Amino acid sequence: MEKHSLEESLIRILESRHHDPFEVLGRHTQGKHALVRLFLPYAEEVNIPGITEPLQRIEGTDFFEWYGAPEQIPERYQVHWRDADGVLHSGYDPYCFPPQLREFDLHLFGQGKHWHAYRVFGAHPHSVEGASGILFAVWAPNADRVSVIGDFNRWDGRVNPLRNRGGSGVWELFIPDLAPGTLYRFELRAKNGDVLVKNDPFATQFQMRPENAGVISAPSVHQWGDEAWMSARANSNWQRAAMSVYEVHLGSWQHGDQGEFLNYRELALRLGAYVSELGFTHIELLPITEHPFDGSWGYQTTGYFAPSSRFGDGDDFRFFVDHMHQLGIGVILDWVPAHFPKDAHALARFDGSALYEHEDPRRGEHRDWGTLIFNYGREEVRNFLLTSAVYWLEEFHLDGLRVDAVASMLYLDYSRDAGDWIPNKYGGRENLEAVEFLRHLNSVTHDRFPGTLTIAEESTAWPQVSRPIWLGGLGFSMKWNMGWMHDTLSYLTKDPVYRHYHHDLLTFGLLYAFTENFVLPFSHDEVVHGKGSMLDKMPGDDWQRFASLRLLYGYLFTYPGRKLLFMGSEFAQGREWSEARALDWYLLDYQRHRGMRDLVSQLNKLYREIPALHELDFEGSGFEWIDCHDASQSVLSYLRWAVDGSFVVVILNFTPVPRENYRIGLPQAGALREVFNSDSVFYGGSNLGNEGLVESQPVSWMGQPQSVELTLPPLGMLILQPEV
Repeated sequence: MEKHSLEESLIRILESRHHDPFEVLGRHTQGKHALVRLFLPYAEEVNIPGITEPLQRIEGTDFFEWYGAPEQIPERYQVHWRDADGVLHSGYDPYCFPPQLREFDLHLFGQGKHWHAYRVFGAHPHSVEGASGILFAVWAPNADRVSVIGDFNRWDGRVNPLRNRGGSGVWELFIPDLAPGTLYRFELRAKNGDVLVKNDPFATQFQMRPENAGVISAPSVHQWGDEAWMSARANSNWQRAAMSVYEVHLGSWQHGDQGEFLNYRELALRLGAYVSELGFTHIELLPITEHPFDGSWGYQTTGYFAPSSRFGDGDDFRFFVDHMHQLGIGVILDWVPAHFPKDAHALARFDGSALYEHEDPRRGEHRDWGTLIFNYGREEVRNFLLTSAVYWLEEFHLDGLRVDAVASMLYLDYSRDAGDWIPNKYGGRENLEAVEFLRHLNSVTHDRFPGTLTIAEESTAWPQVSRPIWLGGLGFSMKWNMGWMHDTLSYLTKDPVYRHYHHDLLTFGLLYAFTENFVLPFSHDEVVHGKGSMLDKMPGDDWQRFASLRLLYGYLFTYPGRKLLFMGSEFAQGREWSEARALDWYLLDYQRHRGMRDLVSQLNKLYREIPALHELDFEGSGFEWIDCHDASQSVLSYLRWAVDGSFVVVILNFTPVPRENYRIGLPQAGALREVFNSDSVFYGGSNLGNEGLVESQPVSWMGQPQSVELTLPPLGMLILQPEV
């Protein structure tokens, strides 16, 4: 290197703006000699073991050099140096090691096809020729310089600049002698000279908020014990299996004795026992991907590969999932690829440019949420999100992902005024890049992890969300039925005296009930922001409110579609949910609240045990109206069918008026037994119903050859099953 070029390179290192520090630092051959150059800002004296004389400081700088015969210094050498306080430091020089990332990995990432990029990027324990340390890698194509900073180098961006891997936009550095538990971030110099301090997008652990530095994770030592579950899942037919979901916010389900968060392990024991008792098949976790703001509930994610440190580390979360599986409970994660927050330490303008987002706010910003939209047209961004999904499914054995805010991904004009959005290349409002990403996501996860589910929160009429890609669909397993949820709550919140005017709110949903594989959600969104609790939505006095809520849950568990209920709703919590406090568990001291929980438990039991209530949830052959026209009395009746032709009868009375001798049609003769009555005294009801067996009569009714007269309890729901 010529003298003036060397001087310029040294200045660029000194000013922390050199894109390739290995050009200057480390071991170099000069003719028949070897040169070692180090940059150690805090060193007073520097030595290399085996070489008697110390390295010479370049006057006025923190550069130290040694020049001598090549055989005197190995390719991989250690350095001993003493700082101003007299503390001696020792370790391998990071700049004597060759590049570590494979070109094949960089190529796959650039093509958007590296499913396991999380194993390459971030900070991982690594060994090179007997030297152990940490390999750092980050994608920042528009940065002029990238350094790793941490408690190991005084958070000084001058000390450990990374190697640029050319056109890939990737930077890497192997730092020997570092160990898990070390805190770190990346410091980047943008094209305009701004110096940015950013968290690692691929970090697998962070400090507990309000601190938020990355923490280098140790390799997992968890020994999985869920082999039977994983095997059964891979060979199951989920479309015919019962699925009822208990939606949980881990930070507010229960707290410790001092009001502290519970660890994933303690949550596993408590929540697992509770969910087993209630009979839910799955839990769905509001996002536990790391996030700085409790009030975002996890939906403003900054750590796409890190279980929130509020509740422990990665192995703690592995224990959580493993324990649930051994109890026969599936675990679904709420996952957020639709947007990310503007926090300066996270993904926003990561390398000084709109890297993960769009530059134009008409495409790159969610006005309503104050967040940024991923650029799905960029291969590396799609790869980042895809490998995040693979990471959670593979590393933590999760059973599915509930994908948040899919509607906002699909439409370029989502919640935007005219002129505040940019049409696609065909002039339409569809986000073609997002559609491609979602299809690829579903294709990869379903192929690689058989039996896992992807569930779309999608509130529009976009066709075939839960239909196969080869049929033109998006490829999701299921979709939330937001229309049914809104119509049902709109109906149930009305005073019973007016319900007969709105009977169509209950019947309209069957016109589209089998166009998708639907989940019926009474989620966290329905019990916040002034909407009141599920109990508070019900009109009337206390008796009517509890009766209406029991009726609503009976309707949920007998209507075609998978079931979802947010925590606290199962025992009729009276207050709106808040992430800042635990659920009101004291309410279980009161009989009506215990009765509500017992009702949900019994509904779960029947739903799982009676094939007619779940086998054909997604097929029209599993549902048949008996009578959907009795608006004057606000009564609905229908049949649910199983694959083998067995059925149950469901009758719902949405008024507080008992109905005596109410006749309904039946498809065949025989006796029926009332197997469920939401008005039972066990659930806090008035105990009006039909004891023992009821015999059908050869009276044609409602287009059926047989019929039966029943007593319908007030604000009550009955399930009758033919006696075999």
